Amino acid sequence: MNHPLTLERLFDEARTQRRYFDRPLPEGTLEALYEHLKWGPTSGNYCPARFTFVQSKQAREQLADCASEGNRERIRTAPATVIIATDEKFYEHLGLLVPHRPNAADDFRNKPELAATTALRNGTLQGAYLMLAARGLGLDCTPMSGFKAEEVNARFFADSSWRVNFICCLGYGDPQALHPRAPRLSFNQACQVL
Repeated sequence: MNHPLTLERLFDEARTQRRYFDRPLPEGTLEALYEHLKWGPTSGNYCPARFTFVQSKQAREQLADCASEGNRERIRTAPATVIIATDEKFYEHLGLLVPHRPNAADDFRNKPELAATTALRNGTLQGAYLMLAARGLGLDCTPMSGFKAEEVNARFFADSSWRVNFICCLGYGDPQALHPRAPRLSFNQACQVL
């Protein structure tokens, strides 16, 4: 699965998929995906994202039941859908992740608002790294926020400190199902230089 990692491949040519081919992911793909995305930078090396790869028919149905109508079929047919979650207690792993700051967890233990903001911000970054790594491995993606978060948390994370951020289908997209590419804001509309 060697694909040239170009800016065009990662950004310009890649599209959010509407439909997937019935083609399973090669063995080891999900592990390779994580091995790449885990190196993406986060503030303080906090790494709060957690990834649940949904592949079995039963798990796909459970997740599809939590999704909006327009997302259900994608979840049912994509070879994998990943639930990108944040660990509300990510700071419990900082002894491993930030060994040069042995008391780093103390910054968050009694500050739930700071912990939640840090987890969401950095976990979202890691979710973006997941999509870039997937594209680099030749996969297509469909990130989505059309789902009931409380239901996803209840069905998949009831006994943990993980909480869903967003979900993303992974696989091999059918280009025939794509709409024309939607526009984006120009540099002058979206950016300022001070």
